[in-house]
Amino acid sequence: MSDKKLIPFINAENEYPATVIQLANRYSCEGADELFLYNYTGDEKSRDEFLSTVREIEKQIDIPFCIGIYINSFEDAKKALYTGAKTLVIRKALLPEGSVLKQITERFDSGKLAVEVDMKADFQDENALNAYGETGFGTVVLKHIDTTDSYKNIIENMKLTVILRDSLVRNDLGELLSYTNVYGVSTNYFEEKDIYKAKRSLKQQGIDVAVFDSLIDFSDFKLNDDGLIPAIVQDYRTGEVLMLGYMNEESYANTLKTGRMTYFSRSRQELWVKGETSGHFQYVKSMALDCDNDTILAKVHQIGAACHTGNRSCFFKALAKKDYLEANPLQILMEDYDVIMERKAHPKEGSYTNYLFDKGLDKILKKCGEEATEIVIAAKNPDAEELKYEIADFLYHMMVLMAECDLDWNDITKELVNRR
Repeated sequence: MSDKKLIPFINAENEYPATVIQLANRYSCEGADELFLYNYTGDEKSRDEFLSTVREIEKQIDIPFCIGIYINSFEDAKKALYTGAKTLVIRKALLPEGSVLKQITERFDSGKLAVEVDMKADFQDENALNAYGETGFGTVVLKHIDTTDSYKNIIENMKLTVILRDSLVRNDLGELLSYTNVYGVSTNYFEEKDIYKAKRSLKQQGIDVAVFDSLIDFSDFKLNDDGLIPAIVQDYRTGEVLMLGYMNEESYANTLKTGRMTYFSRSRQELWVKGETSGHFQYVKSMALDCDNDTILAKVHQIGAACHTGNRSCFFKALAKKDYLEANPLQILMEDYDVIMERKAHPKEGSYTNYLFDKGLDKILKKCGEEATEIVIAAKNPDAEELKYEIADFLYHMMVLMAECDLDWNDITKELVNRR
């Protein structure tokens, strides 16, 4: 089995959406492997608000998440999974009626479905639990278990993926993760605690968890005359260069330990964690060494501005420039989308984009349909130039539709990643 997972759970019942979003973001940045977000309230208003909150979380975090929600119909399940959730978790006590459950399991792969069983309220042995696999579930979430031989034997004989949900008040995290068939532990224990510190401890116990370990020893780095190595920092999503800092062995080690970029200040002659005073932390996504071993490239999730001037990047002073054609496809699409959004926010007289927005959704949909038809016609023509033109025309109208429906390219690309 691959790395064991720490999966903080967030109970969104009776919580302000902003509080749930803030906590999800913190977990995502500070070492959680996945999240389990749930609200099993049965009323429709609460469900809709929760789904809206989850969709906002999906836009902001970059780790997988499971969603637990009251399911009364196939549409409920579809809406829950269409938030971008990795897995839909349904409580055993709230399983929908047979025909609805059958429709859900026939439509969605077992890897998308989990059943949560309260072992204290409804004890089940491995045969009863494994039977959920025949129903169409790929994962079972067990809560209220004891670290006794009987429970351990049940878990070790499971054929489904097992997640243990536990507050860690009585049970030991290391012991729970040591069970062979356990994929991860879902807990609220780390709401105010250091997840990376816990992972380091687990690693020392011989439990495989995801931490930052350097694949090259710092002694093999080529340092400058001050005993430092420069680190170029990029935004992990856009590739934008944010800043240049310097590291010594201690700051490099602290970066790996905490997951936050830590530098050595040449002016103050001391370590400094980026964002410690401003809150503009840089959470590490990856680090690489160049071919000469003398420069680090760090890709980070930047909170706020990277530059002390308040600019997003330290490299904002133009020196020289030659006009050139931008070749990055996603960058071009994002820039075009930004222009469309600018037109939406600040209408311009005579603008075709504003004409479409003024006419509304039906007109935009009509144009998308027409342009899709033009693509079909052009594809029958061996001249690729015409097809290229029609595809570009369709993409423009599709982006107007995205803007009208409050979607952007991050939504689309994340959905494509979720489908891999």
